[in-house]
Amino acid sequence: LPAAVRDAGGGILTGTVTSVADAVAADVLLVLADTGLYAVPAAEVSLTERVPLDLTRPLATVTLDGAAGTRLADPATARAAVAGALLSGAGLLASEQLGLAQWCLAETVRHVRGRHQFNRPVGSFQALKHRLARLWLDVASARAAARAAADALATGAPDAPLTVAVAQAYCSGVAVRAAEECVQLHGGIGMTWEHPAHLYLKRAKSAALALGTPGHHHTLVADFAELPAP
Repeated sequence: LPAAVRDAGGGILTGTVTSVADAVAADVLLVLADTGLYAVPAAEVSLTERVPLDLTRPLATVTLDGAAGTRLADPATARAAVAGALLSGAGLLASEQLGLAQWCLAETVRHVRGRHQFNRPVGSFQALKHRLARLWLDVASARAAARAAADALATGAPDAPLTVAVAQAYCSGVAVRAAEECVQLHGGIGMTWEHPAHLYLKRAKSAALALGTPGHHHTLVADFAELPAP
């Protein structure tokens, strides 16, 4: 975990951190610097709001220019704590992605059952049945992966890093596919701002980048399992 912030001495911090979620709403920021972990009051930093893909999860660039912070941990302890937090965050994000995919599947099934064309529900057409059946299998597999990650984190299992990497590698793609299918199988209404499908697609896309791309997690799985990288 490279530190983007440097300590000029006495907890005076300088540096820039980009794409910090919900930084604008924070009263205190936890900052990883080269000399440890610091608590920095929000009033000590400069925040520049960015326009994110997912408007429900605001992002900001945090700039520290001589900001005063209180040291909470030495470098080794700080890096271990941050690594643990990121691991837990990735596991929790997999559960969020699962929930997103489940909603998209359920909403799409509800829509194709009620939407009629040619005097029959559009969900009765075999082509749509096949797409939804495949999505159901994807969601079921994502549920298993996300639950395994949550259990590994809750019990402190030694293979938690591998289990979380598997969950992120799989759940990210399933969430995006589910949201895309939701938009497409809703037809014209799925492309409008009036329907919430676009919000789920944006969340799925942004979540797939938040704590490492699926490709990054695939590489981690290969490393943990001592397999050639995909």
